Amino acid sequence: MPHALPALPYAYNALEPHMDELTVQIHHDKHHAAYVNNLNTALTPYTDLQQMSLDELLMGIASVPEAIRTAVRNNGGQHYNHSMYWEVMAPGAGGPATGAVAGAINAAFGSFEAFKDKFSKTALGQFGSGWGWLVKDGAKLAIESTSNAGCPLMDGRTPLLVIDVWEHAYYLKYQNRRADFIATWWNLVNWDAVNKRFK
Repeated sequence: MPHALPALPYAYNALEPHMDELTVQIHHDKHHAAYVNNLNTALTPYTDLQQMSLDELLMGIASVPEAIRTAVRNNGGQHYNHSMYWEVMAPGAGGPATGAVAGAINAAFGSFEAFKDKFSKTALGQFGSGWGWLVKDGAKLAIESTSNAGCPLMDGRTPLLVIDVWEHAYYLKYQNRRADFIATWWNLVNWDAVNKRFK
């Protein structure tokens, strides 16, 4: 199959106490895996599309045949978003931004705390299922949210940081307390991974 579920870069329980082991296991092995399988199924009749990277597929989503465009947008978007989500978290991480992205955040938002507040409010305010993002739009940084499988890559922006605010990302531990989940998620942000994307 052209696309594969990436292995987690840490153990299922490595993000405790901020993210529980069972949530990570179900989220990665069931939800994320299903998106990868569905994407591969949609691409089965299209050998040319099977040769494309996930980034290429999403950046060229308007060129994907209409018969499978929705399936590729939804499942490819979710595969990309989840792959990035696992990558930008790490055990023993968190704290204020570091490296080059820290300077860019301060320049764009005035301070890390102002950025953190705006990012958190944007993620909290996403109605229903979706994602909160820090993106690079040309030379500027911006904060946005997308619903369902929306991915800034499809609109020509470069994702730098993402939080998953679908209920399956937090419901076992936090139930309907999305704000509590977002607040504790900051303890997991892997700024080294964000800086790699920024560069």
